[in-house]
Amino acid sequence: MQATTLSAMFMLGLLGTGHCIGMCGPLVVAFPARAGRWGPQAAYHVGRLTTYACIGALMGGAGRLLAAATPGEGPSLGALARIQVLFSLVAAVFLTILGLCRLGLLREPDWFALASPHRIPGFSRLLKSPTAPGSAVGMFLAGLGLGMLPCGLSFAAFARALPAGGAAEGGLLVLAFGLGTVPGLLLLGTGAAGIARRYRAQSDLLAGILMIGMAASLAARALEVLAG
Repeated sequence: MQATTLSAMFMLGLLGTGHCIGMCGPLVVAFPARAGRWGPQAAYHVGRLTTYACIGALMGGAGRLLAAATPGEGPSLGALARIQVLFSLVAAVFLTILGLCRLGLLREPDWFALASPHRIPGFSRLLKSPTAPGSAVGMFLAGLGLGMLPCGLSFAAFARALPAGGAAEGGLLVLAFGLGTVPGLLLLGTGAAGIARRYRAQSDLLAGILMIGMAASLAARALEVLAG
């Protein structure tokens, strides 16, 4: 896997800081940040990144298995290449759509709102509670569960993992994305987080351009394989 691809996924997470603070910020405030210590916050993010990496591995592994199970072709390199081309094109289309949403040229689908943390039963009550779980183990488990809460950026990362070529590759890609989201959420409530909120529009613009760039790269490689 190229280091530039991992770097691009990390940058996608980093540029999405403003979005992540708006989407996941209430979760961080309600859970690890309430404890006022770095330990619970780190445990929460380790749990969240574990879930991200597992989903990425599932996506990458599923793509590899589907390619190997091509009817009538067997797991030959030619069959794998053709199915990987298909997955690359599907991921490219999905990334393009999500990138256009970030650029404000398309309206985000209504079902994205289902990912709002306020839809979690009892979340609003927990947010107002004077106390919240603060143990490292509790925060790790919370991160594992809440890491499955989807958003447009994580959908883009998962889509990019599909044509990655395998479980390890898919897991690494989504892990790189997740690592990019950590700094802003760790600094939630500080001046750095305030800057991310202030420049969210610019960050969304760059994130959208990056998604579309990834889509173009995937499509170009897919067309190169087809032409060869």
